Amino acid sequence: MAFDIDEYLVKPGDKVDLSGIDTRSTPFWDPDDKEEGKAHLPDLQQRMESLQELLWAEGRNRVLVVLQAMDAGGKDGTIRHVFEGVNPSGVRVAAFKRPSEKELSHDYLWRVHQEVPGDGELVVFNRSHYEDVLVVRVEELVDEERWRRRFRHIVEFERMLADEGTTIVKIYLHISKDEQKERLQARLDEPNKNWKFETGDLVPRAKWKQYQQAFEDVLSETSTEFAPWYVIPADRKWYRNLAVSEILIQTLDGLDMAYPPPEEGLDQVVID
Repeated sequence: MAFDIDEYLVKPGDKVDLSGIDTRSTPFWDPDDKEEGKAHLPDLQQRMESLQELLWAEGRNRVLVVLQAMDAGGKDGTIRHVFEGVNPSGVRVAAFKRPSEKELSHDYLWRVHQEVPGDGELVVFNRSHYEDVLVVRVEELVDEERWRRRFRHIVEFERMLADEGTTIVKIYLHISKDEQKERLQARLDEPNKNWKFETGDLVPRAKWKQYQQAFEDVLSETSTEFAPWYVIPADRKWYRNLAVSEILIQTLDGLDMAYPPPEEGLDQVVID
């Protein structure tokens, strides 16, 4: 089934209302065909593997994938399923946790800039520079005038990356509060998932409305032609994986990549 990724695109200038987006919707797949949908994922993984190998071999393009979500939104699971089988030589995951003292002694983009992709690389940000207009806002770690200025900083930072050859894809995994409750409860109920749970996870949950408003402003203020946001309904994990895979595959396909030409005279080489 063909995916129209523009269905999820936040067009520049759009005002996003997350409450109007169904977190369980599957517009490009029958929700009753879950098993068939899961069975289709390996085909997409194989296609992703081929495109990523081409990206690495060509060594000309750079790709940055930004993943944001509420706690338990599925960032780790998305990375695990969508990028299964890719060449680790050309793919990196950068996870941005609470900043260290050294990081706090610099501007908020300092630690981020060091992790952006080089030629031929695909880098996934698990959380990102957007924490500095999300967490710091809701938890009131900086004043409003300061975090609002950061929308402009971030847009210009991403414009610079794009101008220098980085393709940027930003994905917000949109889950419901009820779904988050189920996932957090599962971390408590299943011993092998206890390590994923921290009591601190309940703090942002108690401020759900404030975080949703903060995400709406992020999506509305920073989706641009050179660094677009996509909002993915993510309550159904299997559909989330399909949708994110399709966005990345179609993006990589659009780079018009080609393998480097072979060294001249290879047809004359004989291996003894």
